[in-house]
This record gives sequence, structure tokens and C-alpha cells, in this order.
Amino acid sequence: MSTTKPTIAVIGAGLGGAAAGALLQKAGYPTQVYEQAPEFSRLGAGIHLGPNVMKVMRRIGIEDALDRMGSHPDHWFSRDGATGEYLSRIPLGDFAKKEYGASYITVHRGDLHALMVDQLDQDRLHFGKRLEKVDDQGDKVVMTFTDGTQDTADIVIGADGVNSVIREHLLGEEQPIYSGWVAHRAIISAEKLKAYDLDFEACVKWWSEDRHMMVYFVTGDEKEYYYVTGVPEPDWNHGTSFVDSSREEMRKAFEGYGETVQALIDCTDNVTKWPLLERNPLPLWHDNRLVLLGDAAHPMKPHMAQGAAMAIEDAAMLVRCLDTVGAENYADAFELYRANRFERASRVQKVSHDNTWLRYDEDPAWVFAHDVYEVPLKDPKTEVEEKA
Repeated sequence: MSTTKPTIAVIGAGLGGAAAGALLQKAGYPTQVYEQAPEFSRLGAGIHLGPNVMKVMRRIGIEDALDRMGSHPDHWFSRDGATGEYLSRIPLGDFAKKEYGASYITVHRGDLHALMVDQLDQDRLHFGKRLEKVDDQGDKVVMTFTDGTQDTADIVIGADGVNSVIREHLLGEEQPIYSGWVAHRAIISAEKLKAYDLDFEACVKWWSEDRHMMVYFVTGDEKEYYYVTGVPEPDWNHGTSFVDSSREEMRKAFEGYGETVQALIDCTDNVTKWPLLERNPLPLWHDNRLVLLGDAAHPMKPHMAQGAAMAIEDAAMLVRCLDTVGAENYADAFELYRANRFERASRVQKVSHDNTWLRYDEDPAWVFAHDVYEVPLKDPKTEVEEKA
């Protein structure tokens, strides 16, 4: 048996791709990471990192840095948008550490991403590399980029998002499904909020029948307060990944919401609007030397705050399966990976689509207590037999 580990290419250096690249490189796989953006930039959005993700960050080596960097809410609150009545109080803080095995934090996505990208071997991280096509030749994969260059690898991981070139190669060209919802995103200076005699909680979701606003701090010093919405909008005809929105549009969208939400809108300097895209669960996650993770395999609405978490869990499980089976047996490793990710990712996709997560008091342990390194591995053959 060969002791030489296969060369691996990760397409996409977003959160899932960066996690895969870092974990693979730490495990000794010769791994190159290709990112279409010309350089790293601090994109203005927030993100939740539940204990299930922080356990992966522990393996990457950045859990302590994130604990220092992020905000640590004591609860996830859900409140009625009009009356302010509490709909749920989900304990986090010290409870999460004790019950789920790690912190629950909220953080600026760009700060998290920078920390993750820093864990990569910078000599094997390539910006400005937009994949044009991929050719799985049986014994190797040839990648052609839009700048005219080519490279080869033994295994190629598609972490290239909802419009994945790898997914398109495996399953044909098909546009993602516009969900009929948009997300408004804005970061507010917490200094502005001091003018209001209101309680701006560390992690709160304001709900009404058909829309919501999720609000939380994205820095440990609580200087930046972030909101992201879910608002129905029948069509998305802009032809871009996002457009500018406005305070006026926000006031109209959240008419009837209470004074805390109105104060947030009043304090908004810049707000953007993004279409929420989905796909139905895919029949195929891998073929020969190609394999998908994250949004390339299972894009979802952000309504559980678990989209990036699923990509990062995917990355950890994929590396675990390669180590378990032996990377030379990549086809078996990919089968093992899908068998141990499909059910969980599909369940999170469904709950995210339904937008019911933590609206009322419930036990979130099935999400937060999950440890991708400790969960017993399901045998793919057993999975097939059970479905038959």
C-alpha cells in the first residue's frame, strides 16, 4: 500500500473551504486551495458559531482566539415583533459550555474568515482562481481556470458555493431556487444606540407571522450590532448577488414592529438586500475523484444560523472519513462521508426552510451538542439496506 497521501485541491476558500483546507493540511495531505476572489476582504456580515462548530474550531486551533473575539450571549431570545413579548428563552452562555461542550458565540463573519484563512499554508492558497471547468480523467483531475492556467490533483473538493462549478459538472446546469425571501443586512455602531433608553439584547430574533429580524453583537467589545432579516419578496430580478436597500424600505417592511426595531432602522446607515437561494436535497454528492461540501451540496436559508456550520461540519467529517478509510480508497471515503452527513444536512435544510427554529422554547441539543468527531460512523451499506 502506498504511504504517499493523494494531492487534494479545494475549490473555494469560504468558511467551508477554509475549514477543509486547514484540516487537510494539518492532517498531512498535500492540499492546494483556490479562491476566485482577487484578495481577502472583510465582508460586512455577522455569523453564529454554535458549540457544534466550535468543536471543529478547537481542532483547527482557533477556538480560544474566537472565544476572545466573539460576543457570548447568555440566551437566544425570540420576541414578538409588535408586542415585545418573549416567545422563547434558550439558555446559552455558561449553560452551552456545560451542556454542549463549547461556547456559543456571535462574531463578524469577516473576522472569523480572516482567522481561518490565516491557518492555511499561504504558499498553497491561490487567489484570483475562478474555476472554469473540471475534467476527471480517471487517474487524476485537471482543473482549468478562467485566467487560462491549469492544475491537477488526485482529489477535488467543491466548496464553491451555491453556484458550484463542481456541482454543475456532476449534475448538469441548473439554477438554484429563489426561495421568495430576501435578507436585509446591516451593521450598526453600538455608540448610536446609547441615545435610546432601550434594551438591545446580545442575541434576539424579532418575529411576526411572515417576517423576522435577527439581531446580535459581532464583536466581544459589543461595539458593532448586526441585524439580518427574512422578508417575503415575490421576485428577484436584479441579476446580482445583492442590491442596496434603504431605511425607507426597512420601515415599510417592519411597519408595526416595536420601538426597539424602529430604533435599529433609524440607526442604519447602510443596508443591503440579498436573495435567499436554496436547492432540493441533491441525489449525488460525489463521483469518482470529485466531492461536494457546504452550499455546493446543500444550500439553505440562514434561518437556523447553521448554513456555514453545516459546511464546516462537512469539512471535518470528510477529513475524518479520508483518515478512517484511507485516502487511497477515496471512493469508499466519499460514500462514508455522504452517509454520515446527508440526513443531518437535509434536516437542517428543512428546518431552515420552515423558519421555526427556536421561535418557541425547544431543546436545541440535536444541533448544538453534536460532535462531528465523536458521533459513531454509519455504514453506507446499512444506509442503503435501510432505505430499500
